[in-house]
Amino acid sequence: MPDVDPSSPAEAFAALLAGNTRFVRGERLHPNQDADRRSESAPRQRPFAVLLGCSDSRLAAEIIFDRGLGDLFVVRTAGHVAGPEVLGSIEYGVSVLGAPLVVVLGHDSCGAVTAAAEAERGGAAPAGYLGDVVERVMPSVLAARASGCSEVDQFVDEHIRRSVDGLVGRSVLLATEVAAGRCAVVGLSYRLGEGTVNRVAGHGPLD
Repeated sequence: MPDVDPSSPAEAFAALLAGNTRFVRGERLHPNQDADRRSESAPRQRPFAVLLGCSDSRLAAEIIFDRGLGDLFVVRTAGHVAGPEVLGSIEYGVSVLGAPLVVVLGHDSCGAVTAAAEAERGGAAPAGYLGDVVERVMPSVLAARASGCSEVDQFVDEHIRRSVDGLVGRSVLLATEVAAGRCAVVGLSYRLGEGTVNRVAGHGPLD
């Protein structure tokens, strides 16, 4: 059975990885998805992880990690870009709800990263607010190219790394919690075909 209420960063990370293993093997337990859990979590929530994920429709966190109601505090944007509203939501999950883990979840063949790579080659970003998303991803593409990378999935991993570093670098609250060992921030890359996650980057006590 999965841990119901992991309380440390390492326990929370282990619970997510265990749930993903069950998902990949087709052995999902569907924890915390019944009427009892609904009633129990209605008065208050205490998720054990905050998850910043890409909005891709194939990246449903509770399914990928075999979790249920009240387990994950999920924030999703295209390319998991993080503006002030996203940072505020993550800080809420950590400081108010008490989550000991923050996860940045990217994935292979990411459309936002692909669009940024295409804009970098063509010299122009898309029109409208999509262009704003591309501009936020562009520094990751440029950094990856500067280090010799040329494949979209290499750009994705660089974007995950920079997103993780950016959360800790921009949020004083997160940096303080990580330094104190009360929270960890980890970046994971999801494989759409296999359903597996791979650790790309991390700050804080994860093991």
